[in-house]
Amino acid sequence: MKKNKSMIVCFLLPCVLAILIVYLYPVLRTLLMSFFKIESVTSDISNWSFYGLGNYKRIFGSATFRTAMWNMFRIWLVGGIITLSIALLFAVILTSGIRFKKFFRAAIYLPNVISAVALATMWVQYVYNNDYGMLNKMLRSVGLEGVKWLGTDTKFWAMLAAFIFGAVGYYMLIFISGIERIPQDLYEAAIIDGAGIVQRFTRITMPLLKGIMKTNITFWTINSATFYLWSKMFSPVDTESSTIVPVVYLYELIFGGKSVSERDAGAGAAVGVTLAVIILLAYLVMNRVFKEDDLEF
Repeated sequence: MKKNKSMIVCFLLPCVLAILIVYLYPVLRTLLMSFFKIESVTSDISNWSFYGLGNYKRIFGSATFRTAMWNMFRIWLVGGIITLSIALLFAVILTSGIRFKKFFRAAIYLPNVISAVALATMWVQYVYNNDYGMLNKMLRSVGLEGVKWLGTDTKFWAMLAAFIFGAVGYYMLIFISGIERIPQDLYEAAIIDGAGIVQRFTRITMPLLKGIMKTNITFWTINSATFYLWSKMFSPVDTESSTIVPVVYLYELIFGGKSVSERDAGAGAAVGVTLAVIILLAYLVMNRVFKEDDLEF
């Protein structure tokens, strides 16, 4: 028995050390940094100056941070409604017994296989380009004028549309995994009782997908809070108010950028803690809305 315990400890020790060093220590250090005035993220602890809630007052008093939070909220709300609705629609269609469902499932998921940098570049250069972009060519082919898709007024929505295109397939697969777990006997019994497609969807599919919906909303919240690459791809040179998000603001606080006057690692840590709290609150709310006692197969 003692030998078995020693073996268990030997197997668990590398994993525990990895969690402590790679995860727990950075989290605790970031939380601690958010209460100190720190110029550089690599500054020695002896050079930290206690600042209390000053970092939080600074970021919440910043117009740039408020703009970034507003952009993130729009990505979460508008993008979330569109992405999850389309993903659920595709999932229902692909599990309804249509032909070539494997092909369609692979085609819809394909953007997730492509590098996000390559996908964003494709949209910027070949879809939204003013001169030879696909959208403007389609407009001109029917006699309409081209649109400056990457202009100040439209860049945010252009970026969001491209991001949604790449995200739908991922959430669709999660919905499909949930729908395929629902016993077919329930649908057959509903058909015998005269239930139509809409009734089967609202009375069977949706109630039994509450756990899956909670998972997808939580994942979407995390993706919205960590929205960085697409913002930088659509504003590669200077950060713009139309595309800035909290993670980009965090980066510029720590490493310097157009939107900040001086580098401040403590304020950057405060942004990170704020985003972590938002994700945690979203998770708790989802657990409250979609309770564990809901029927789920």
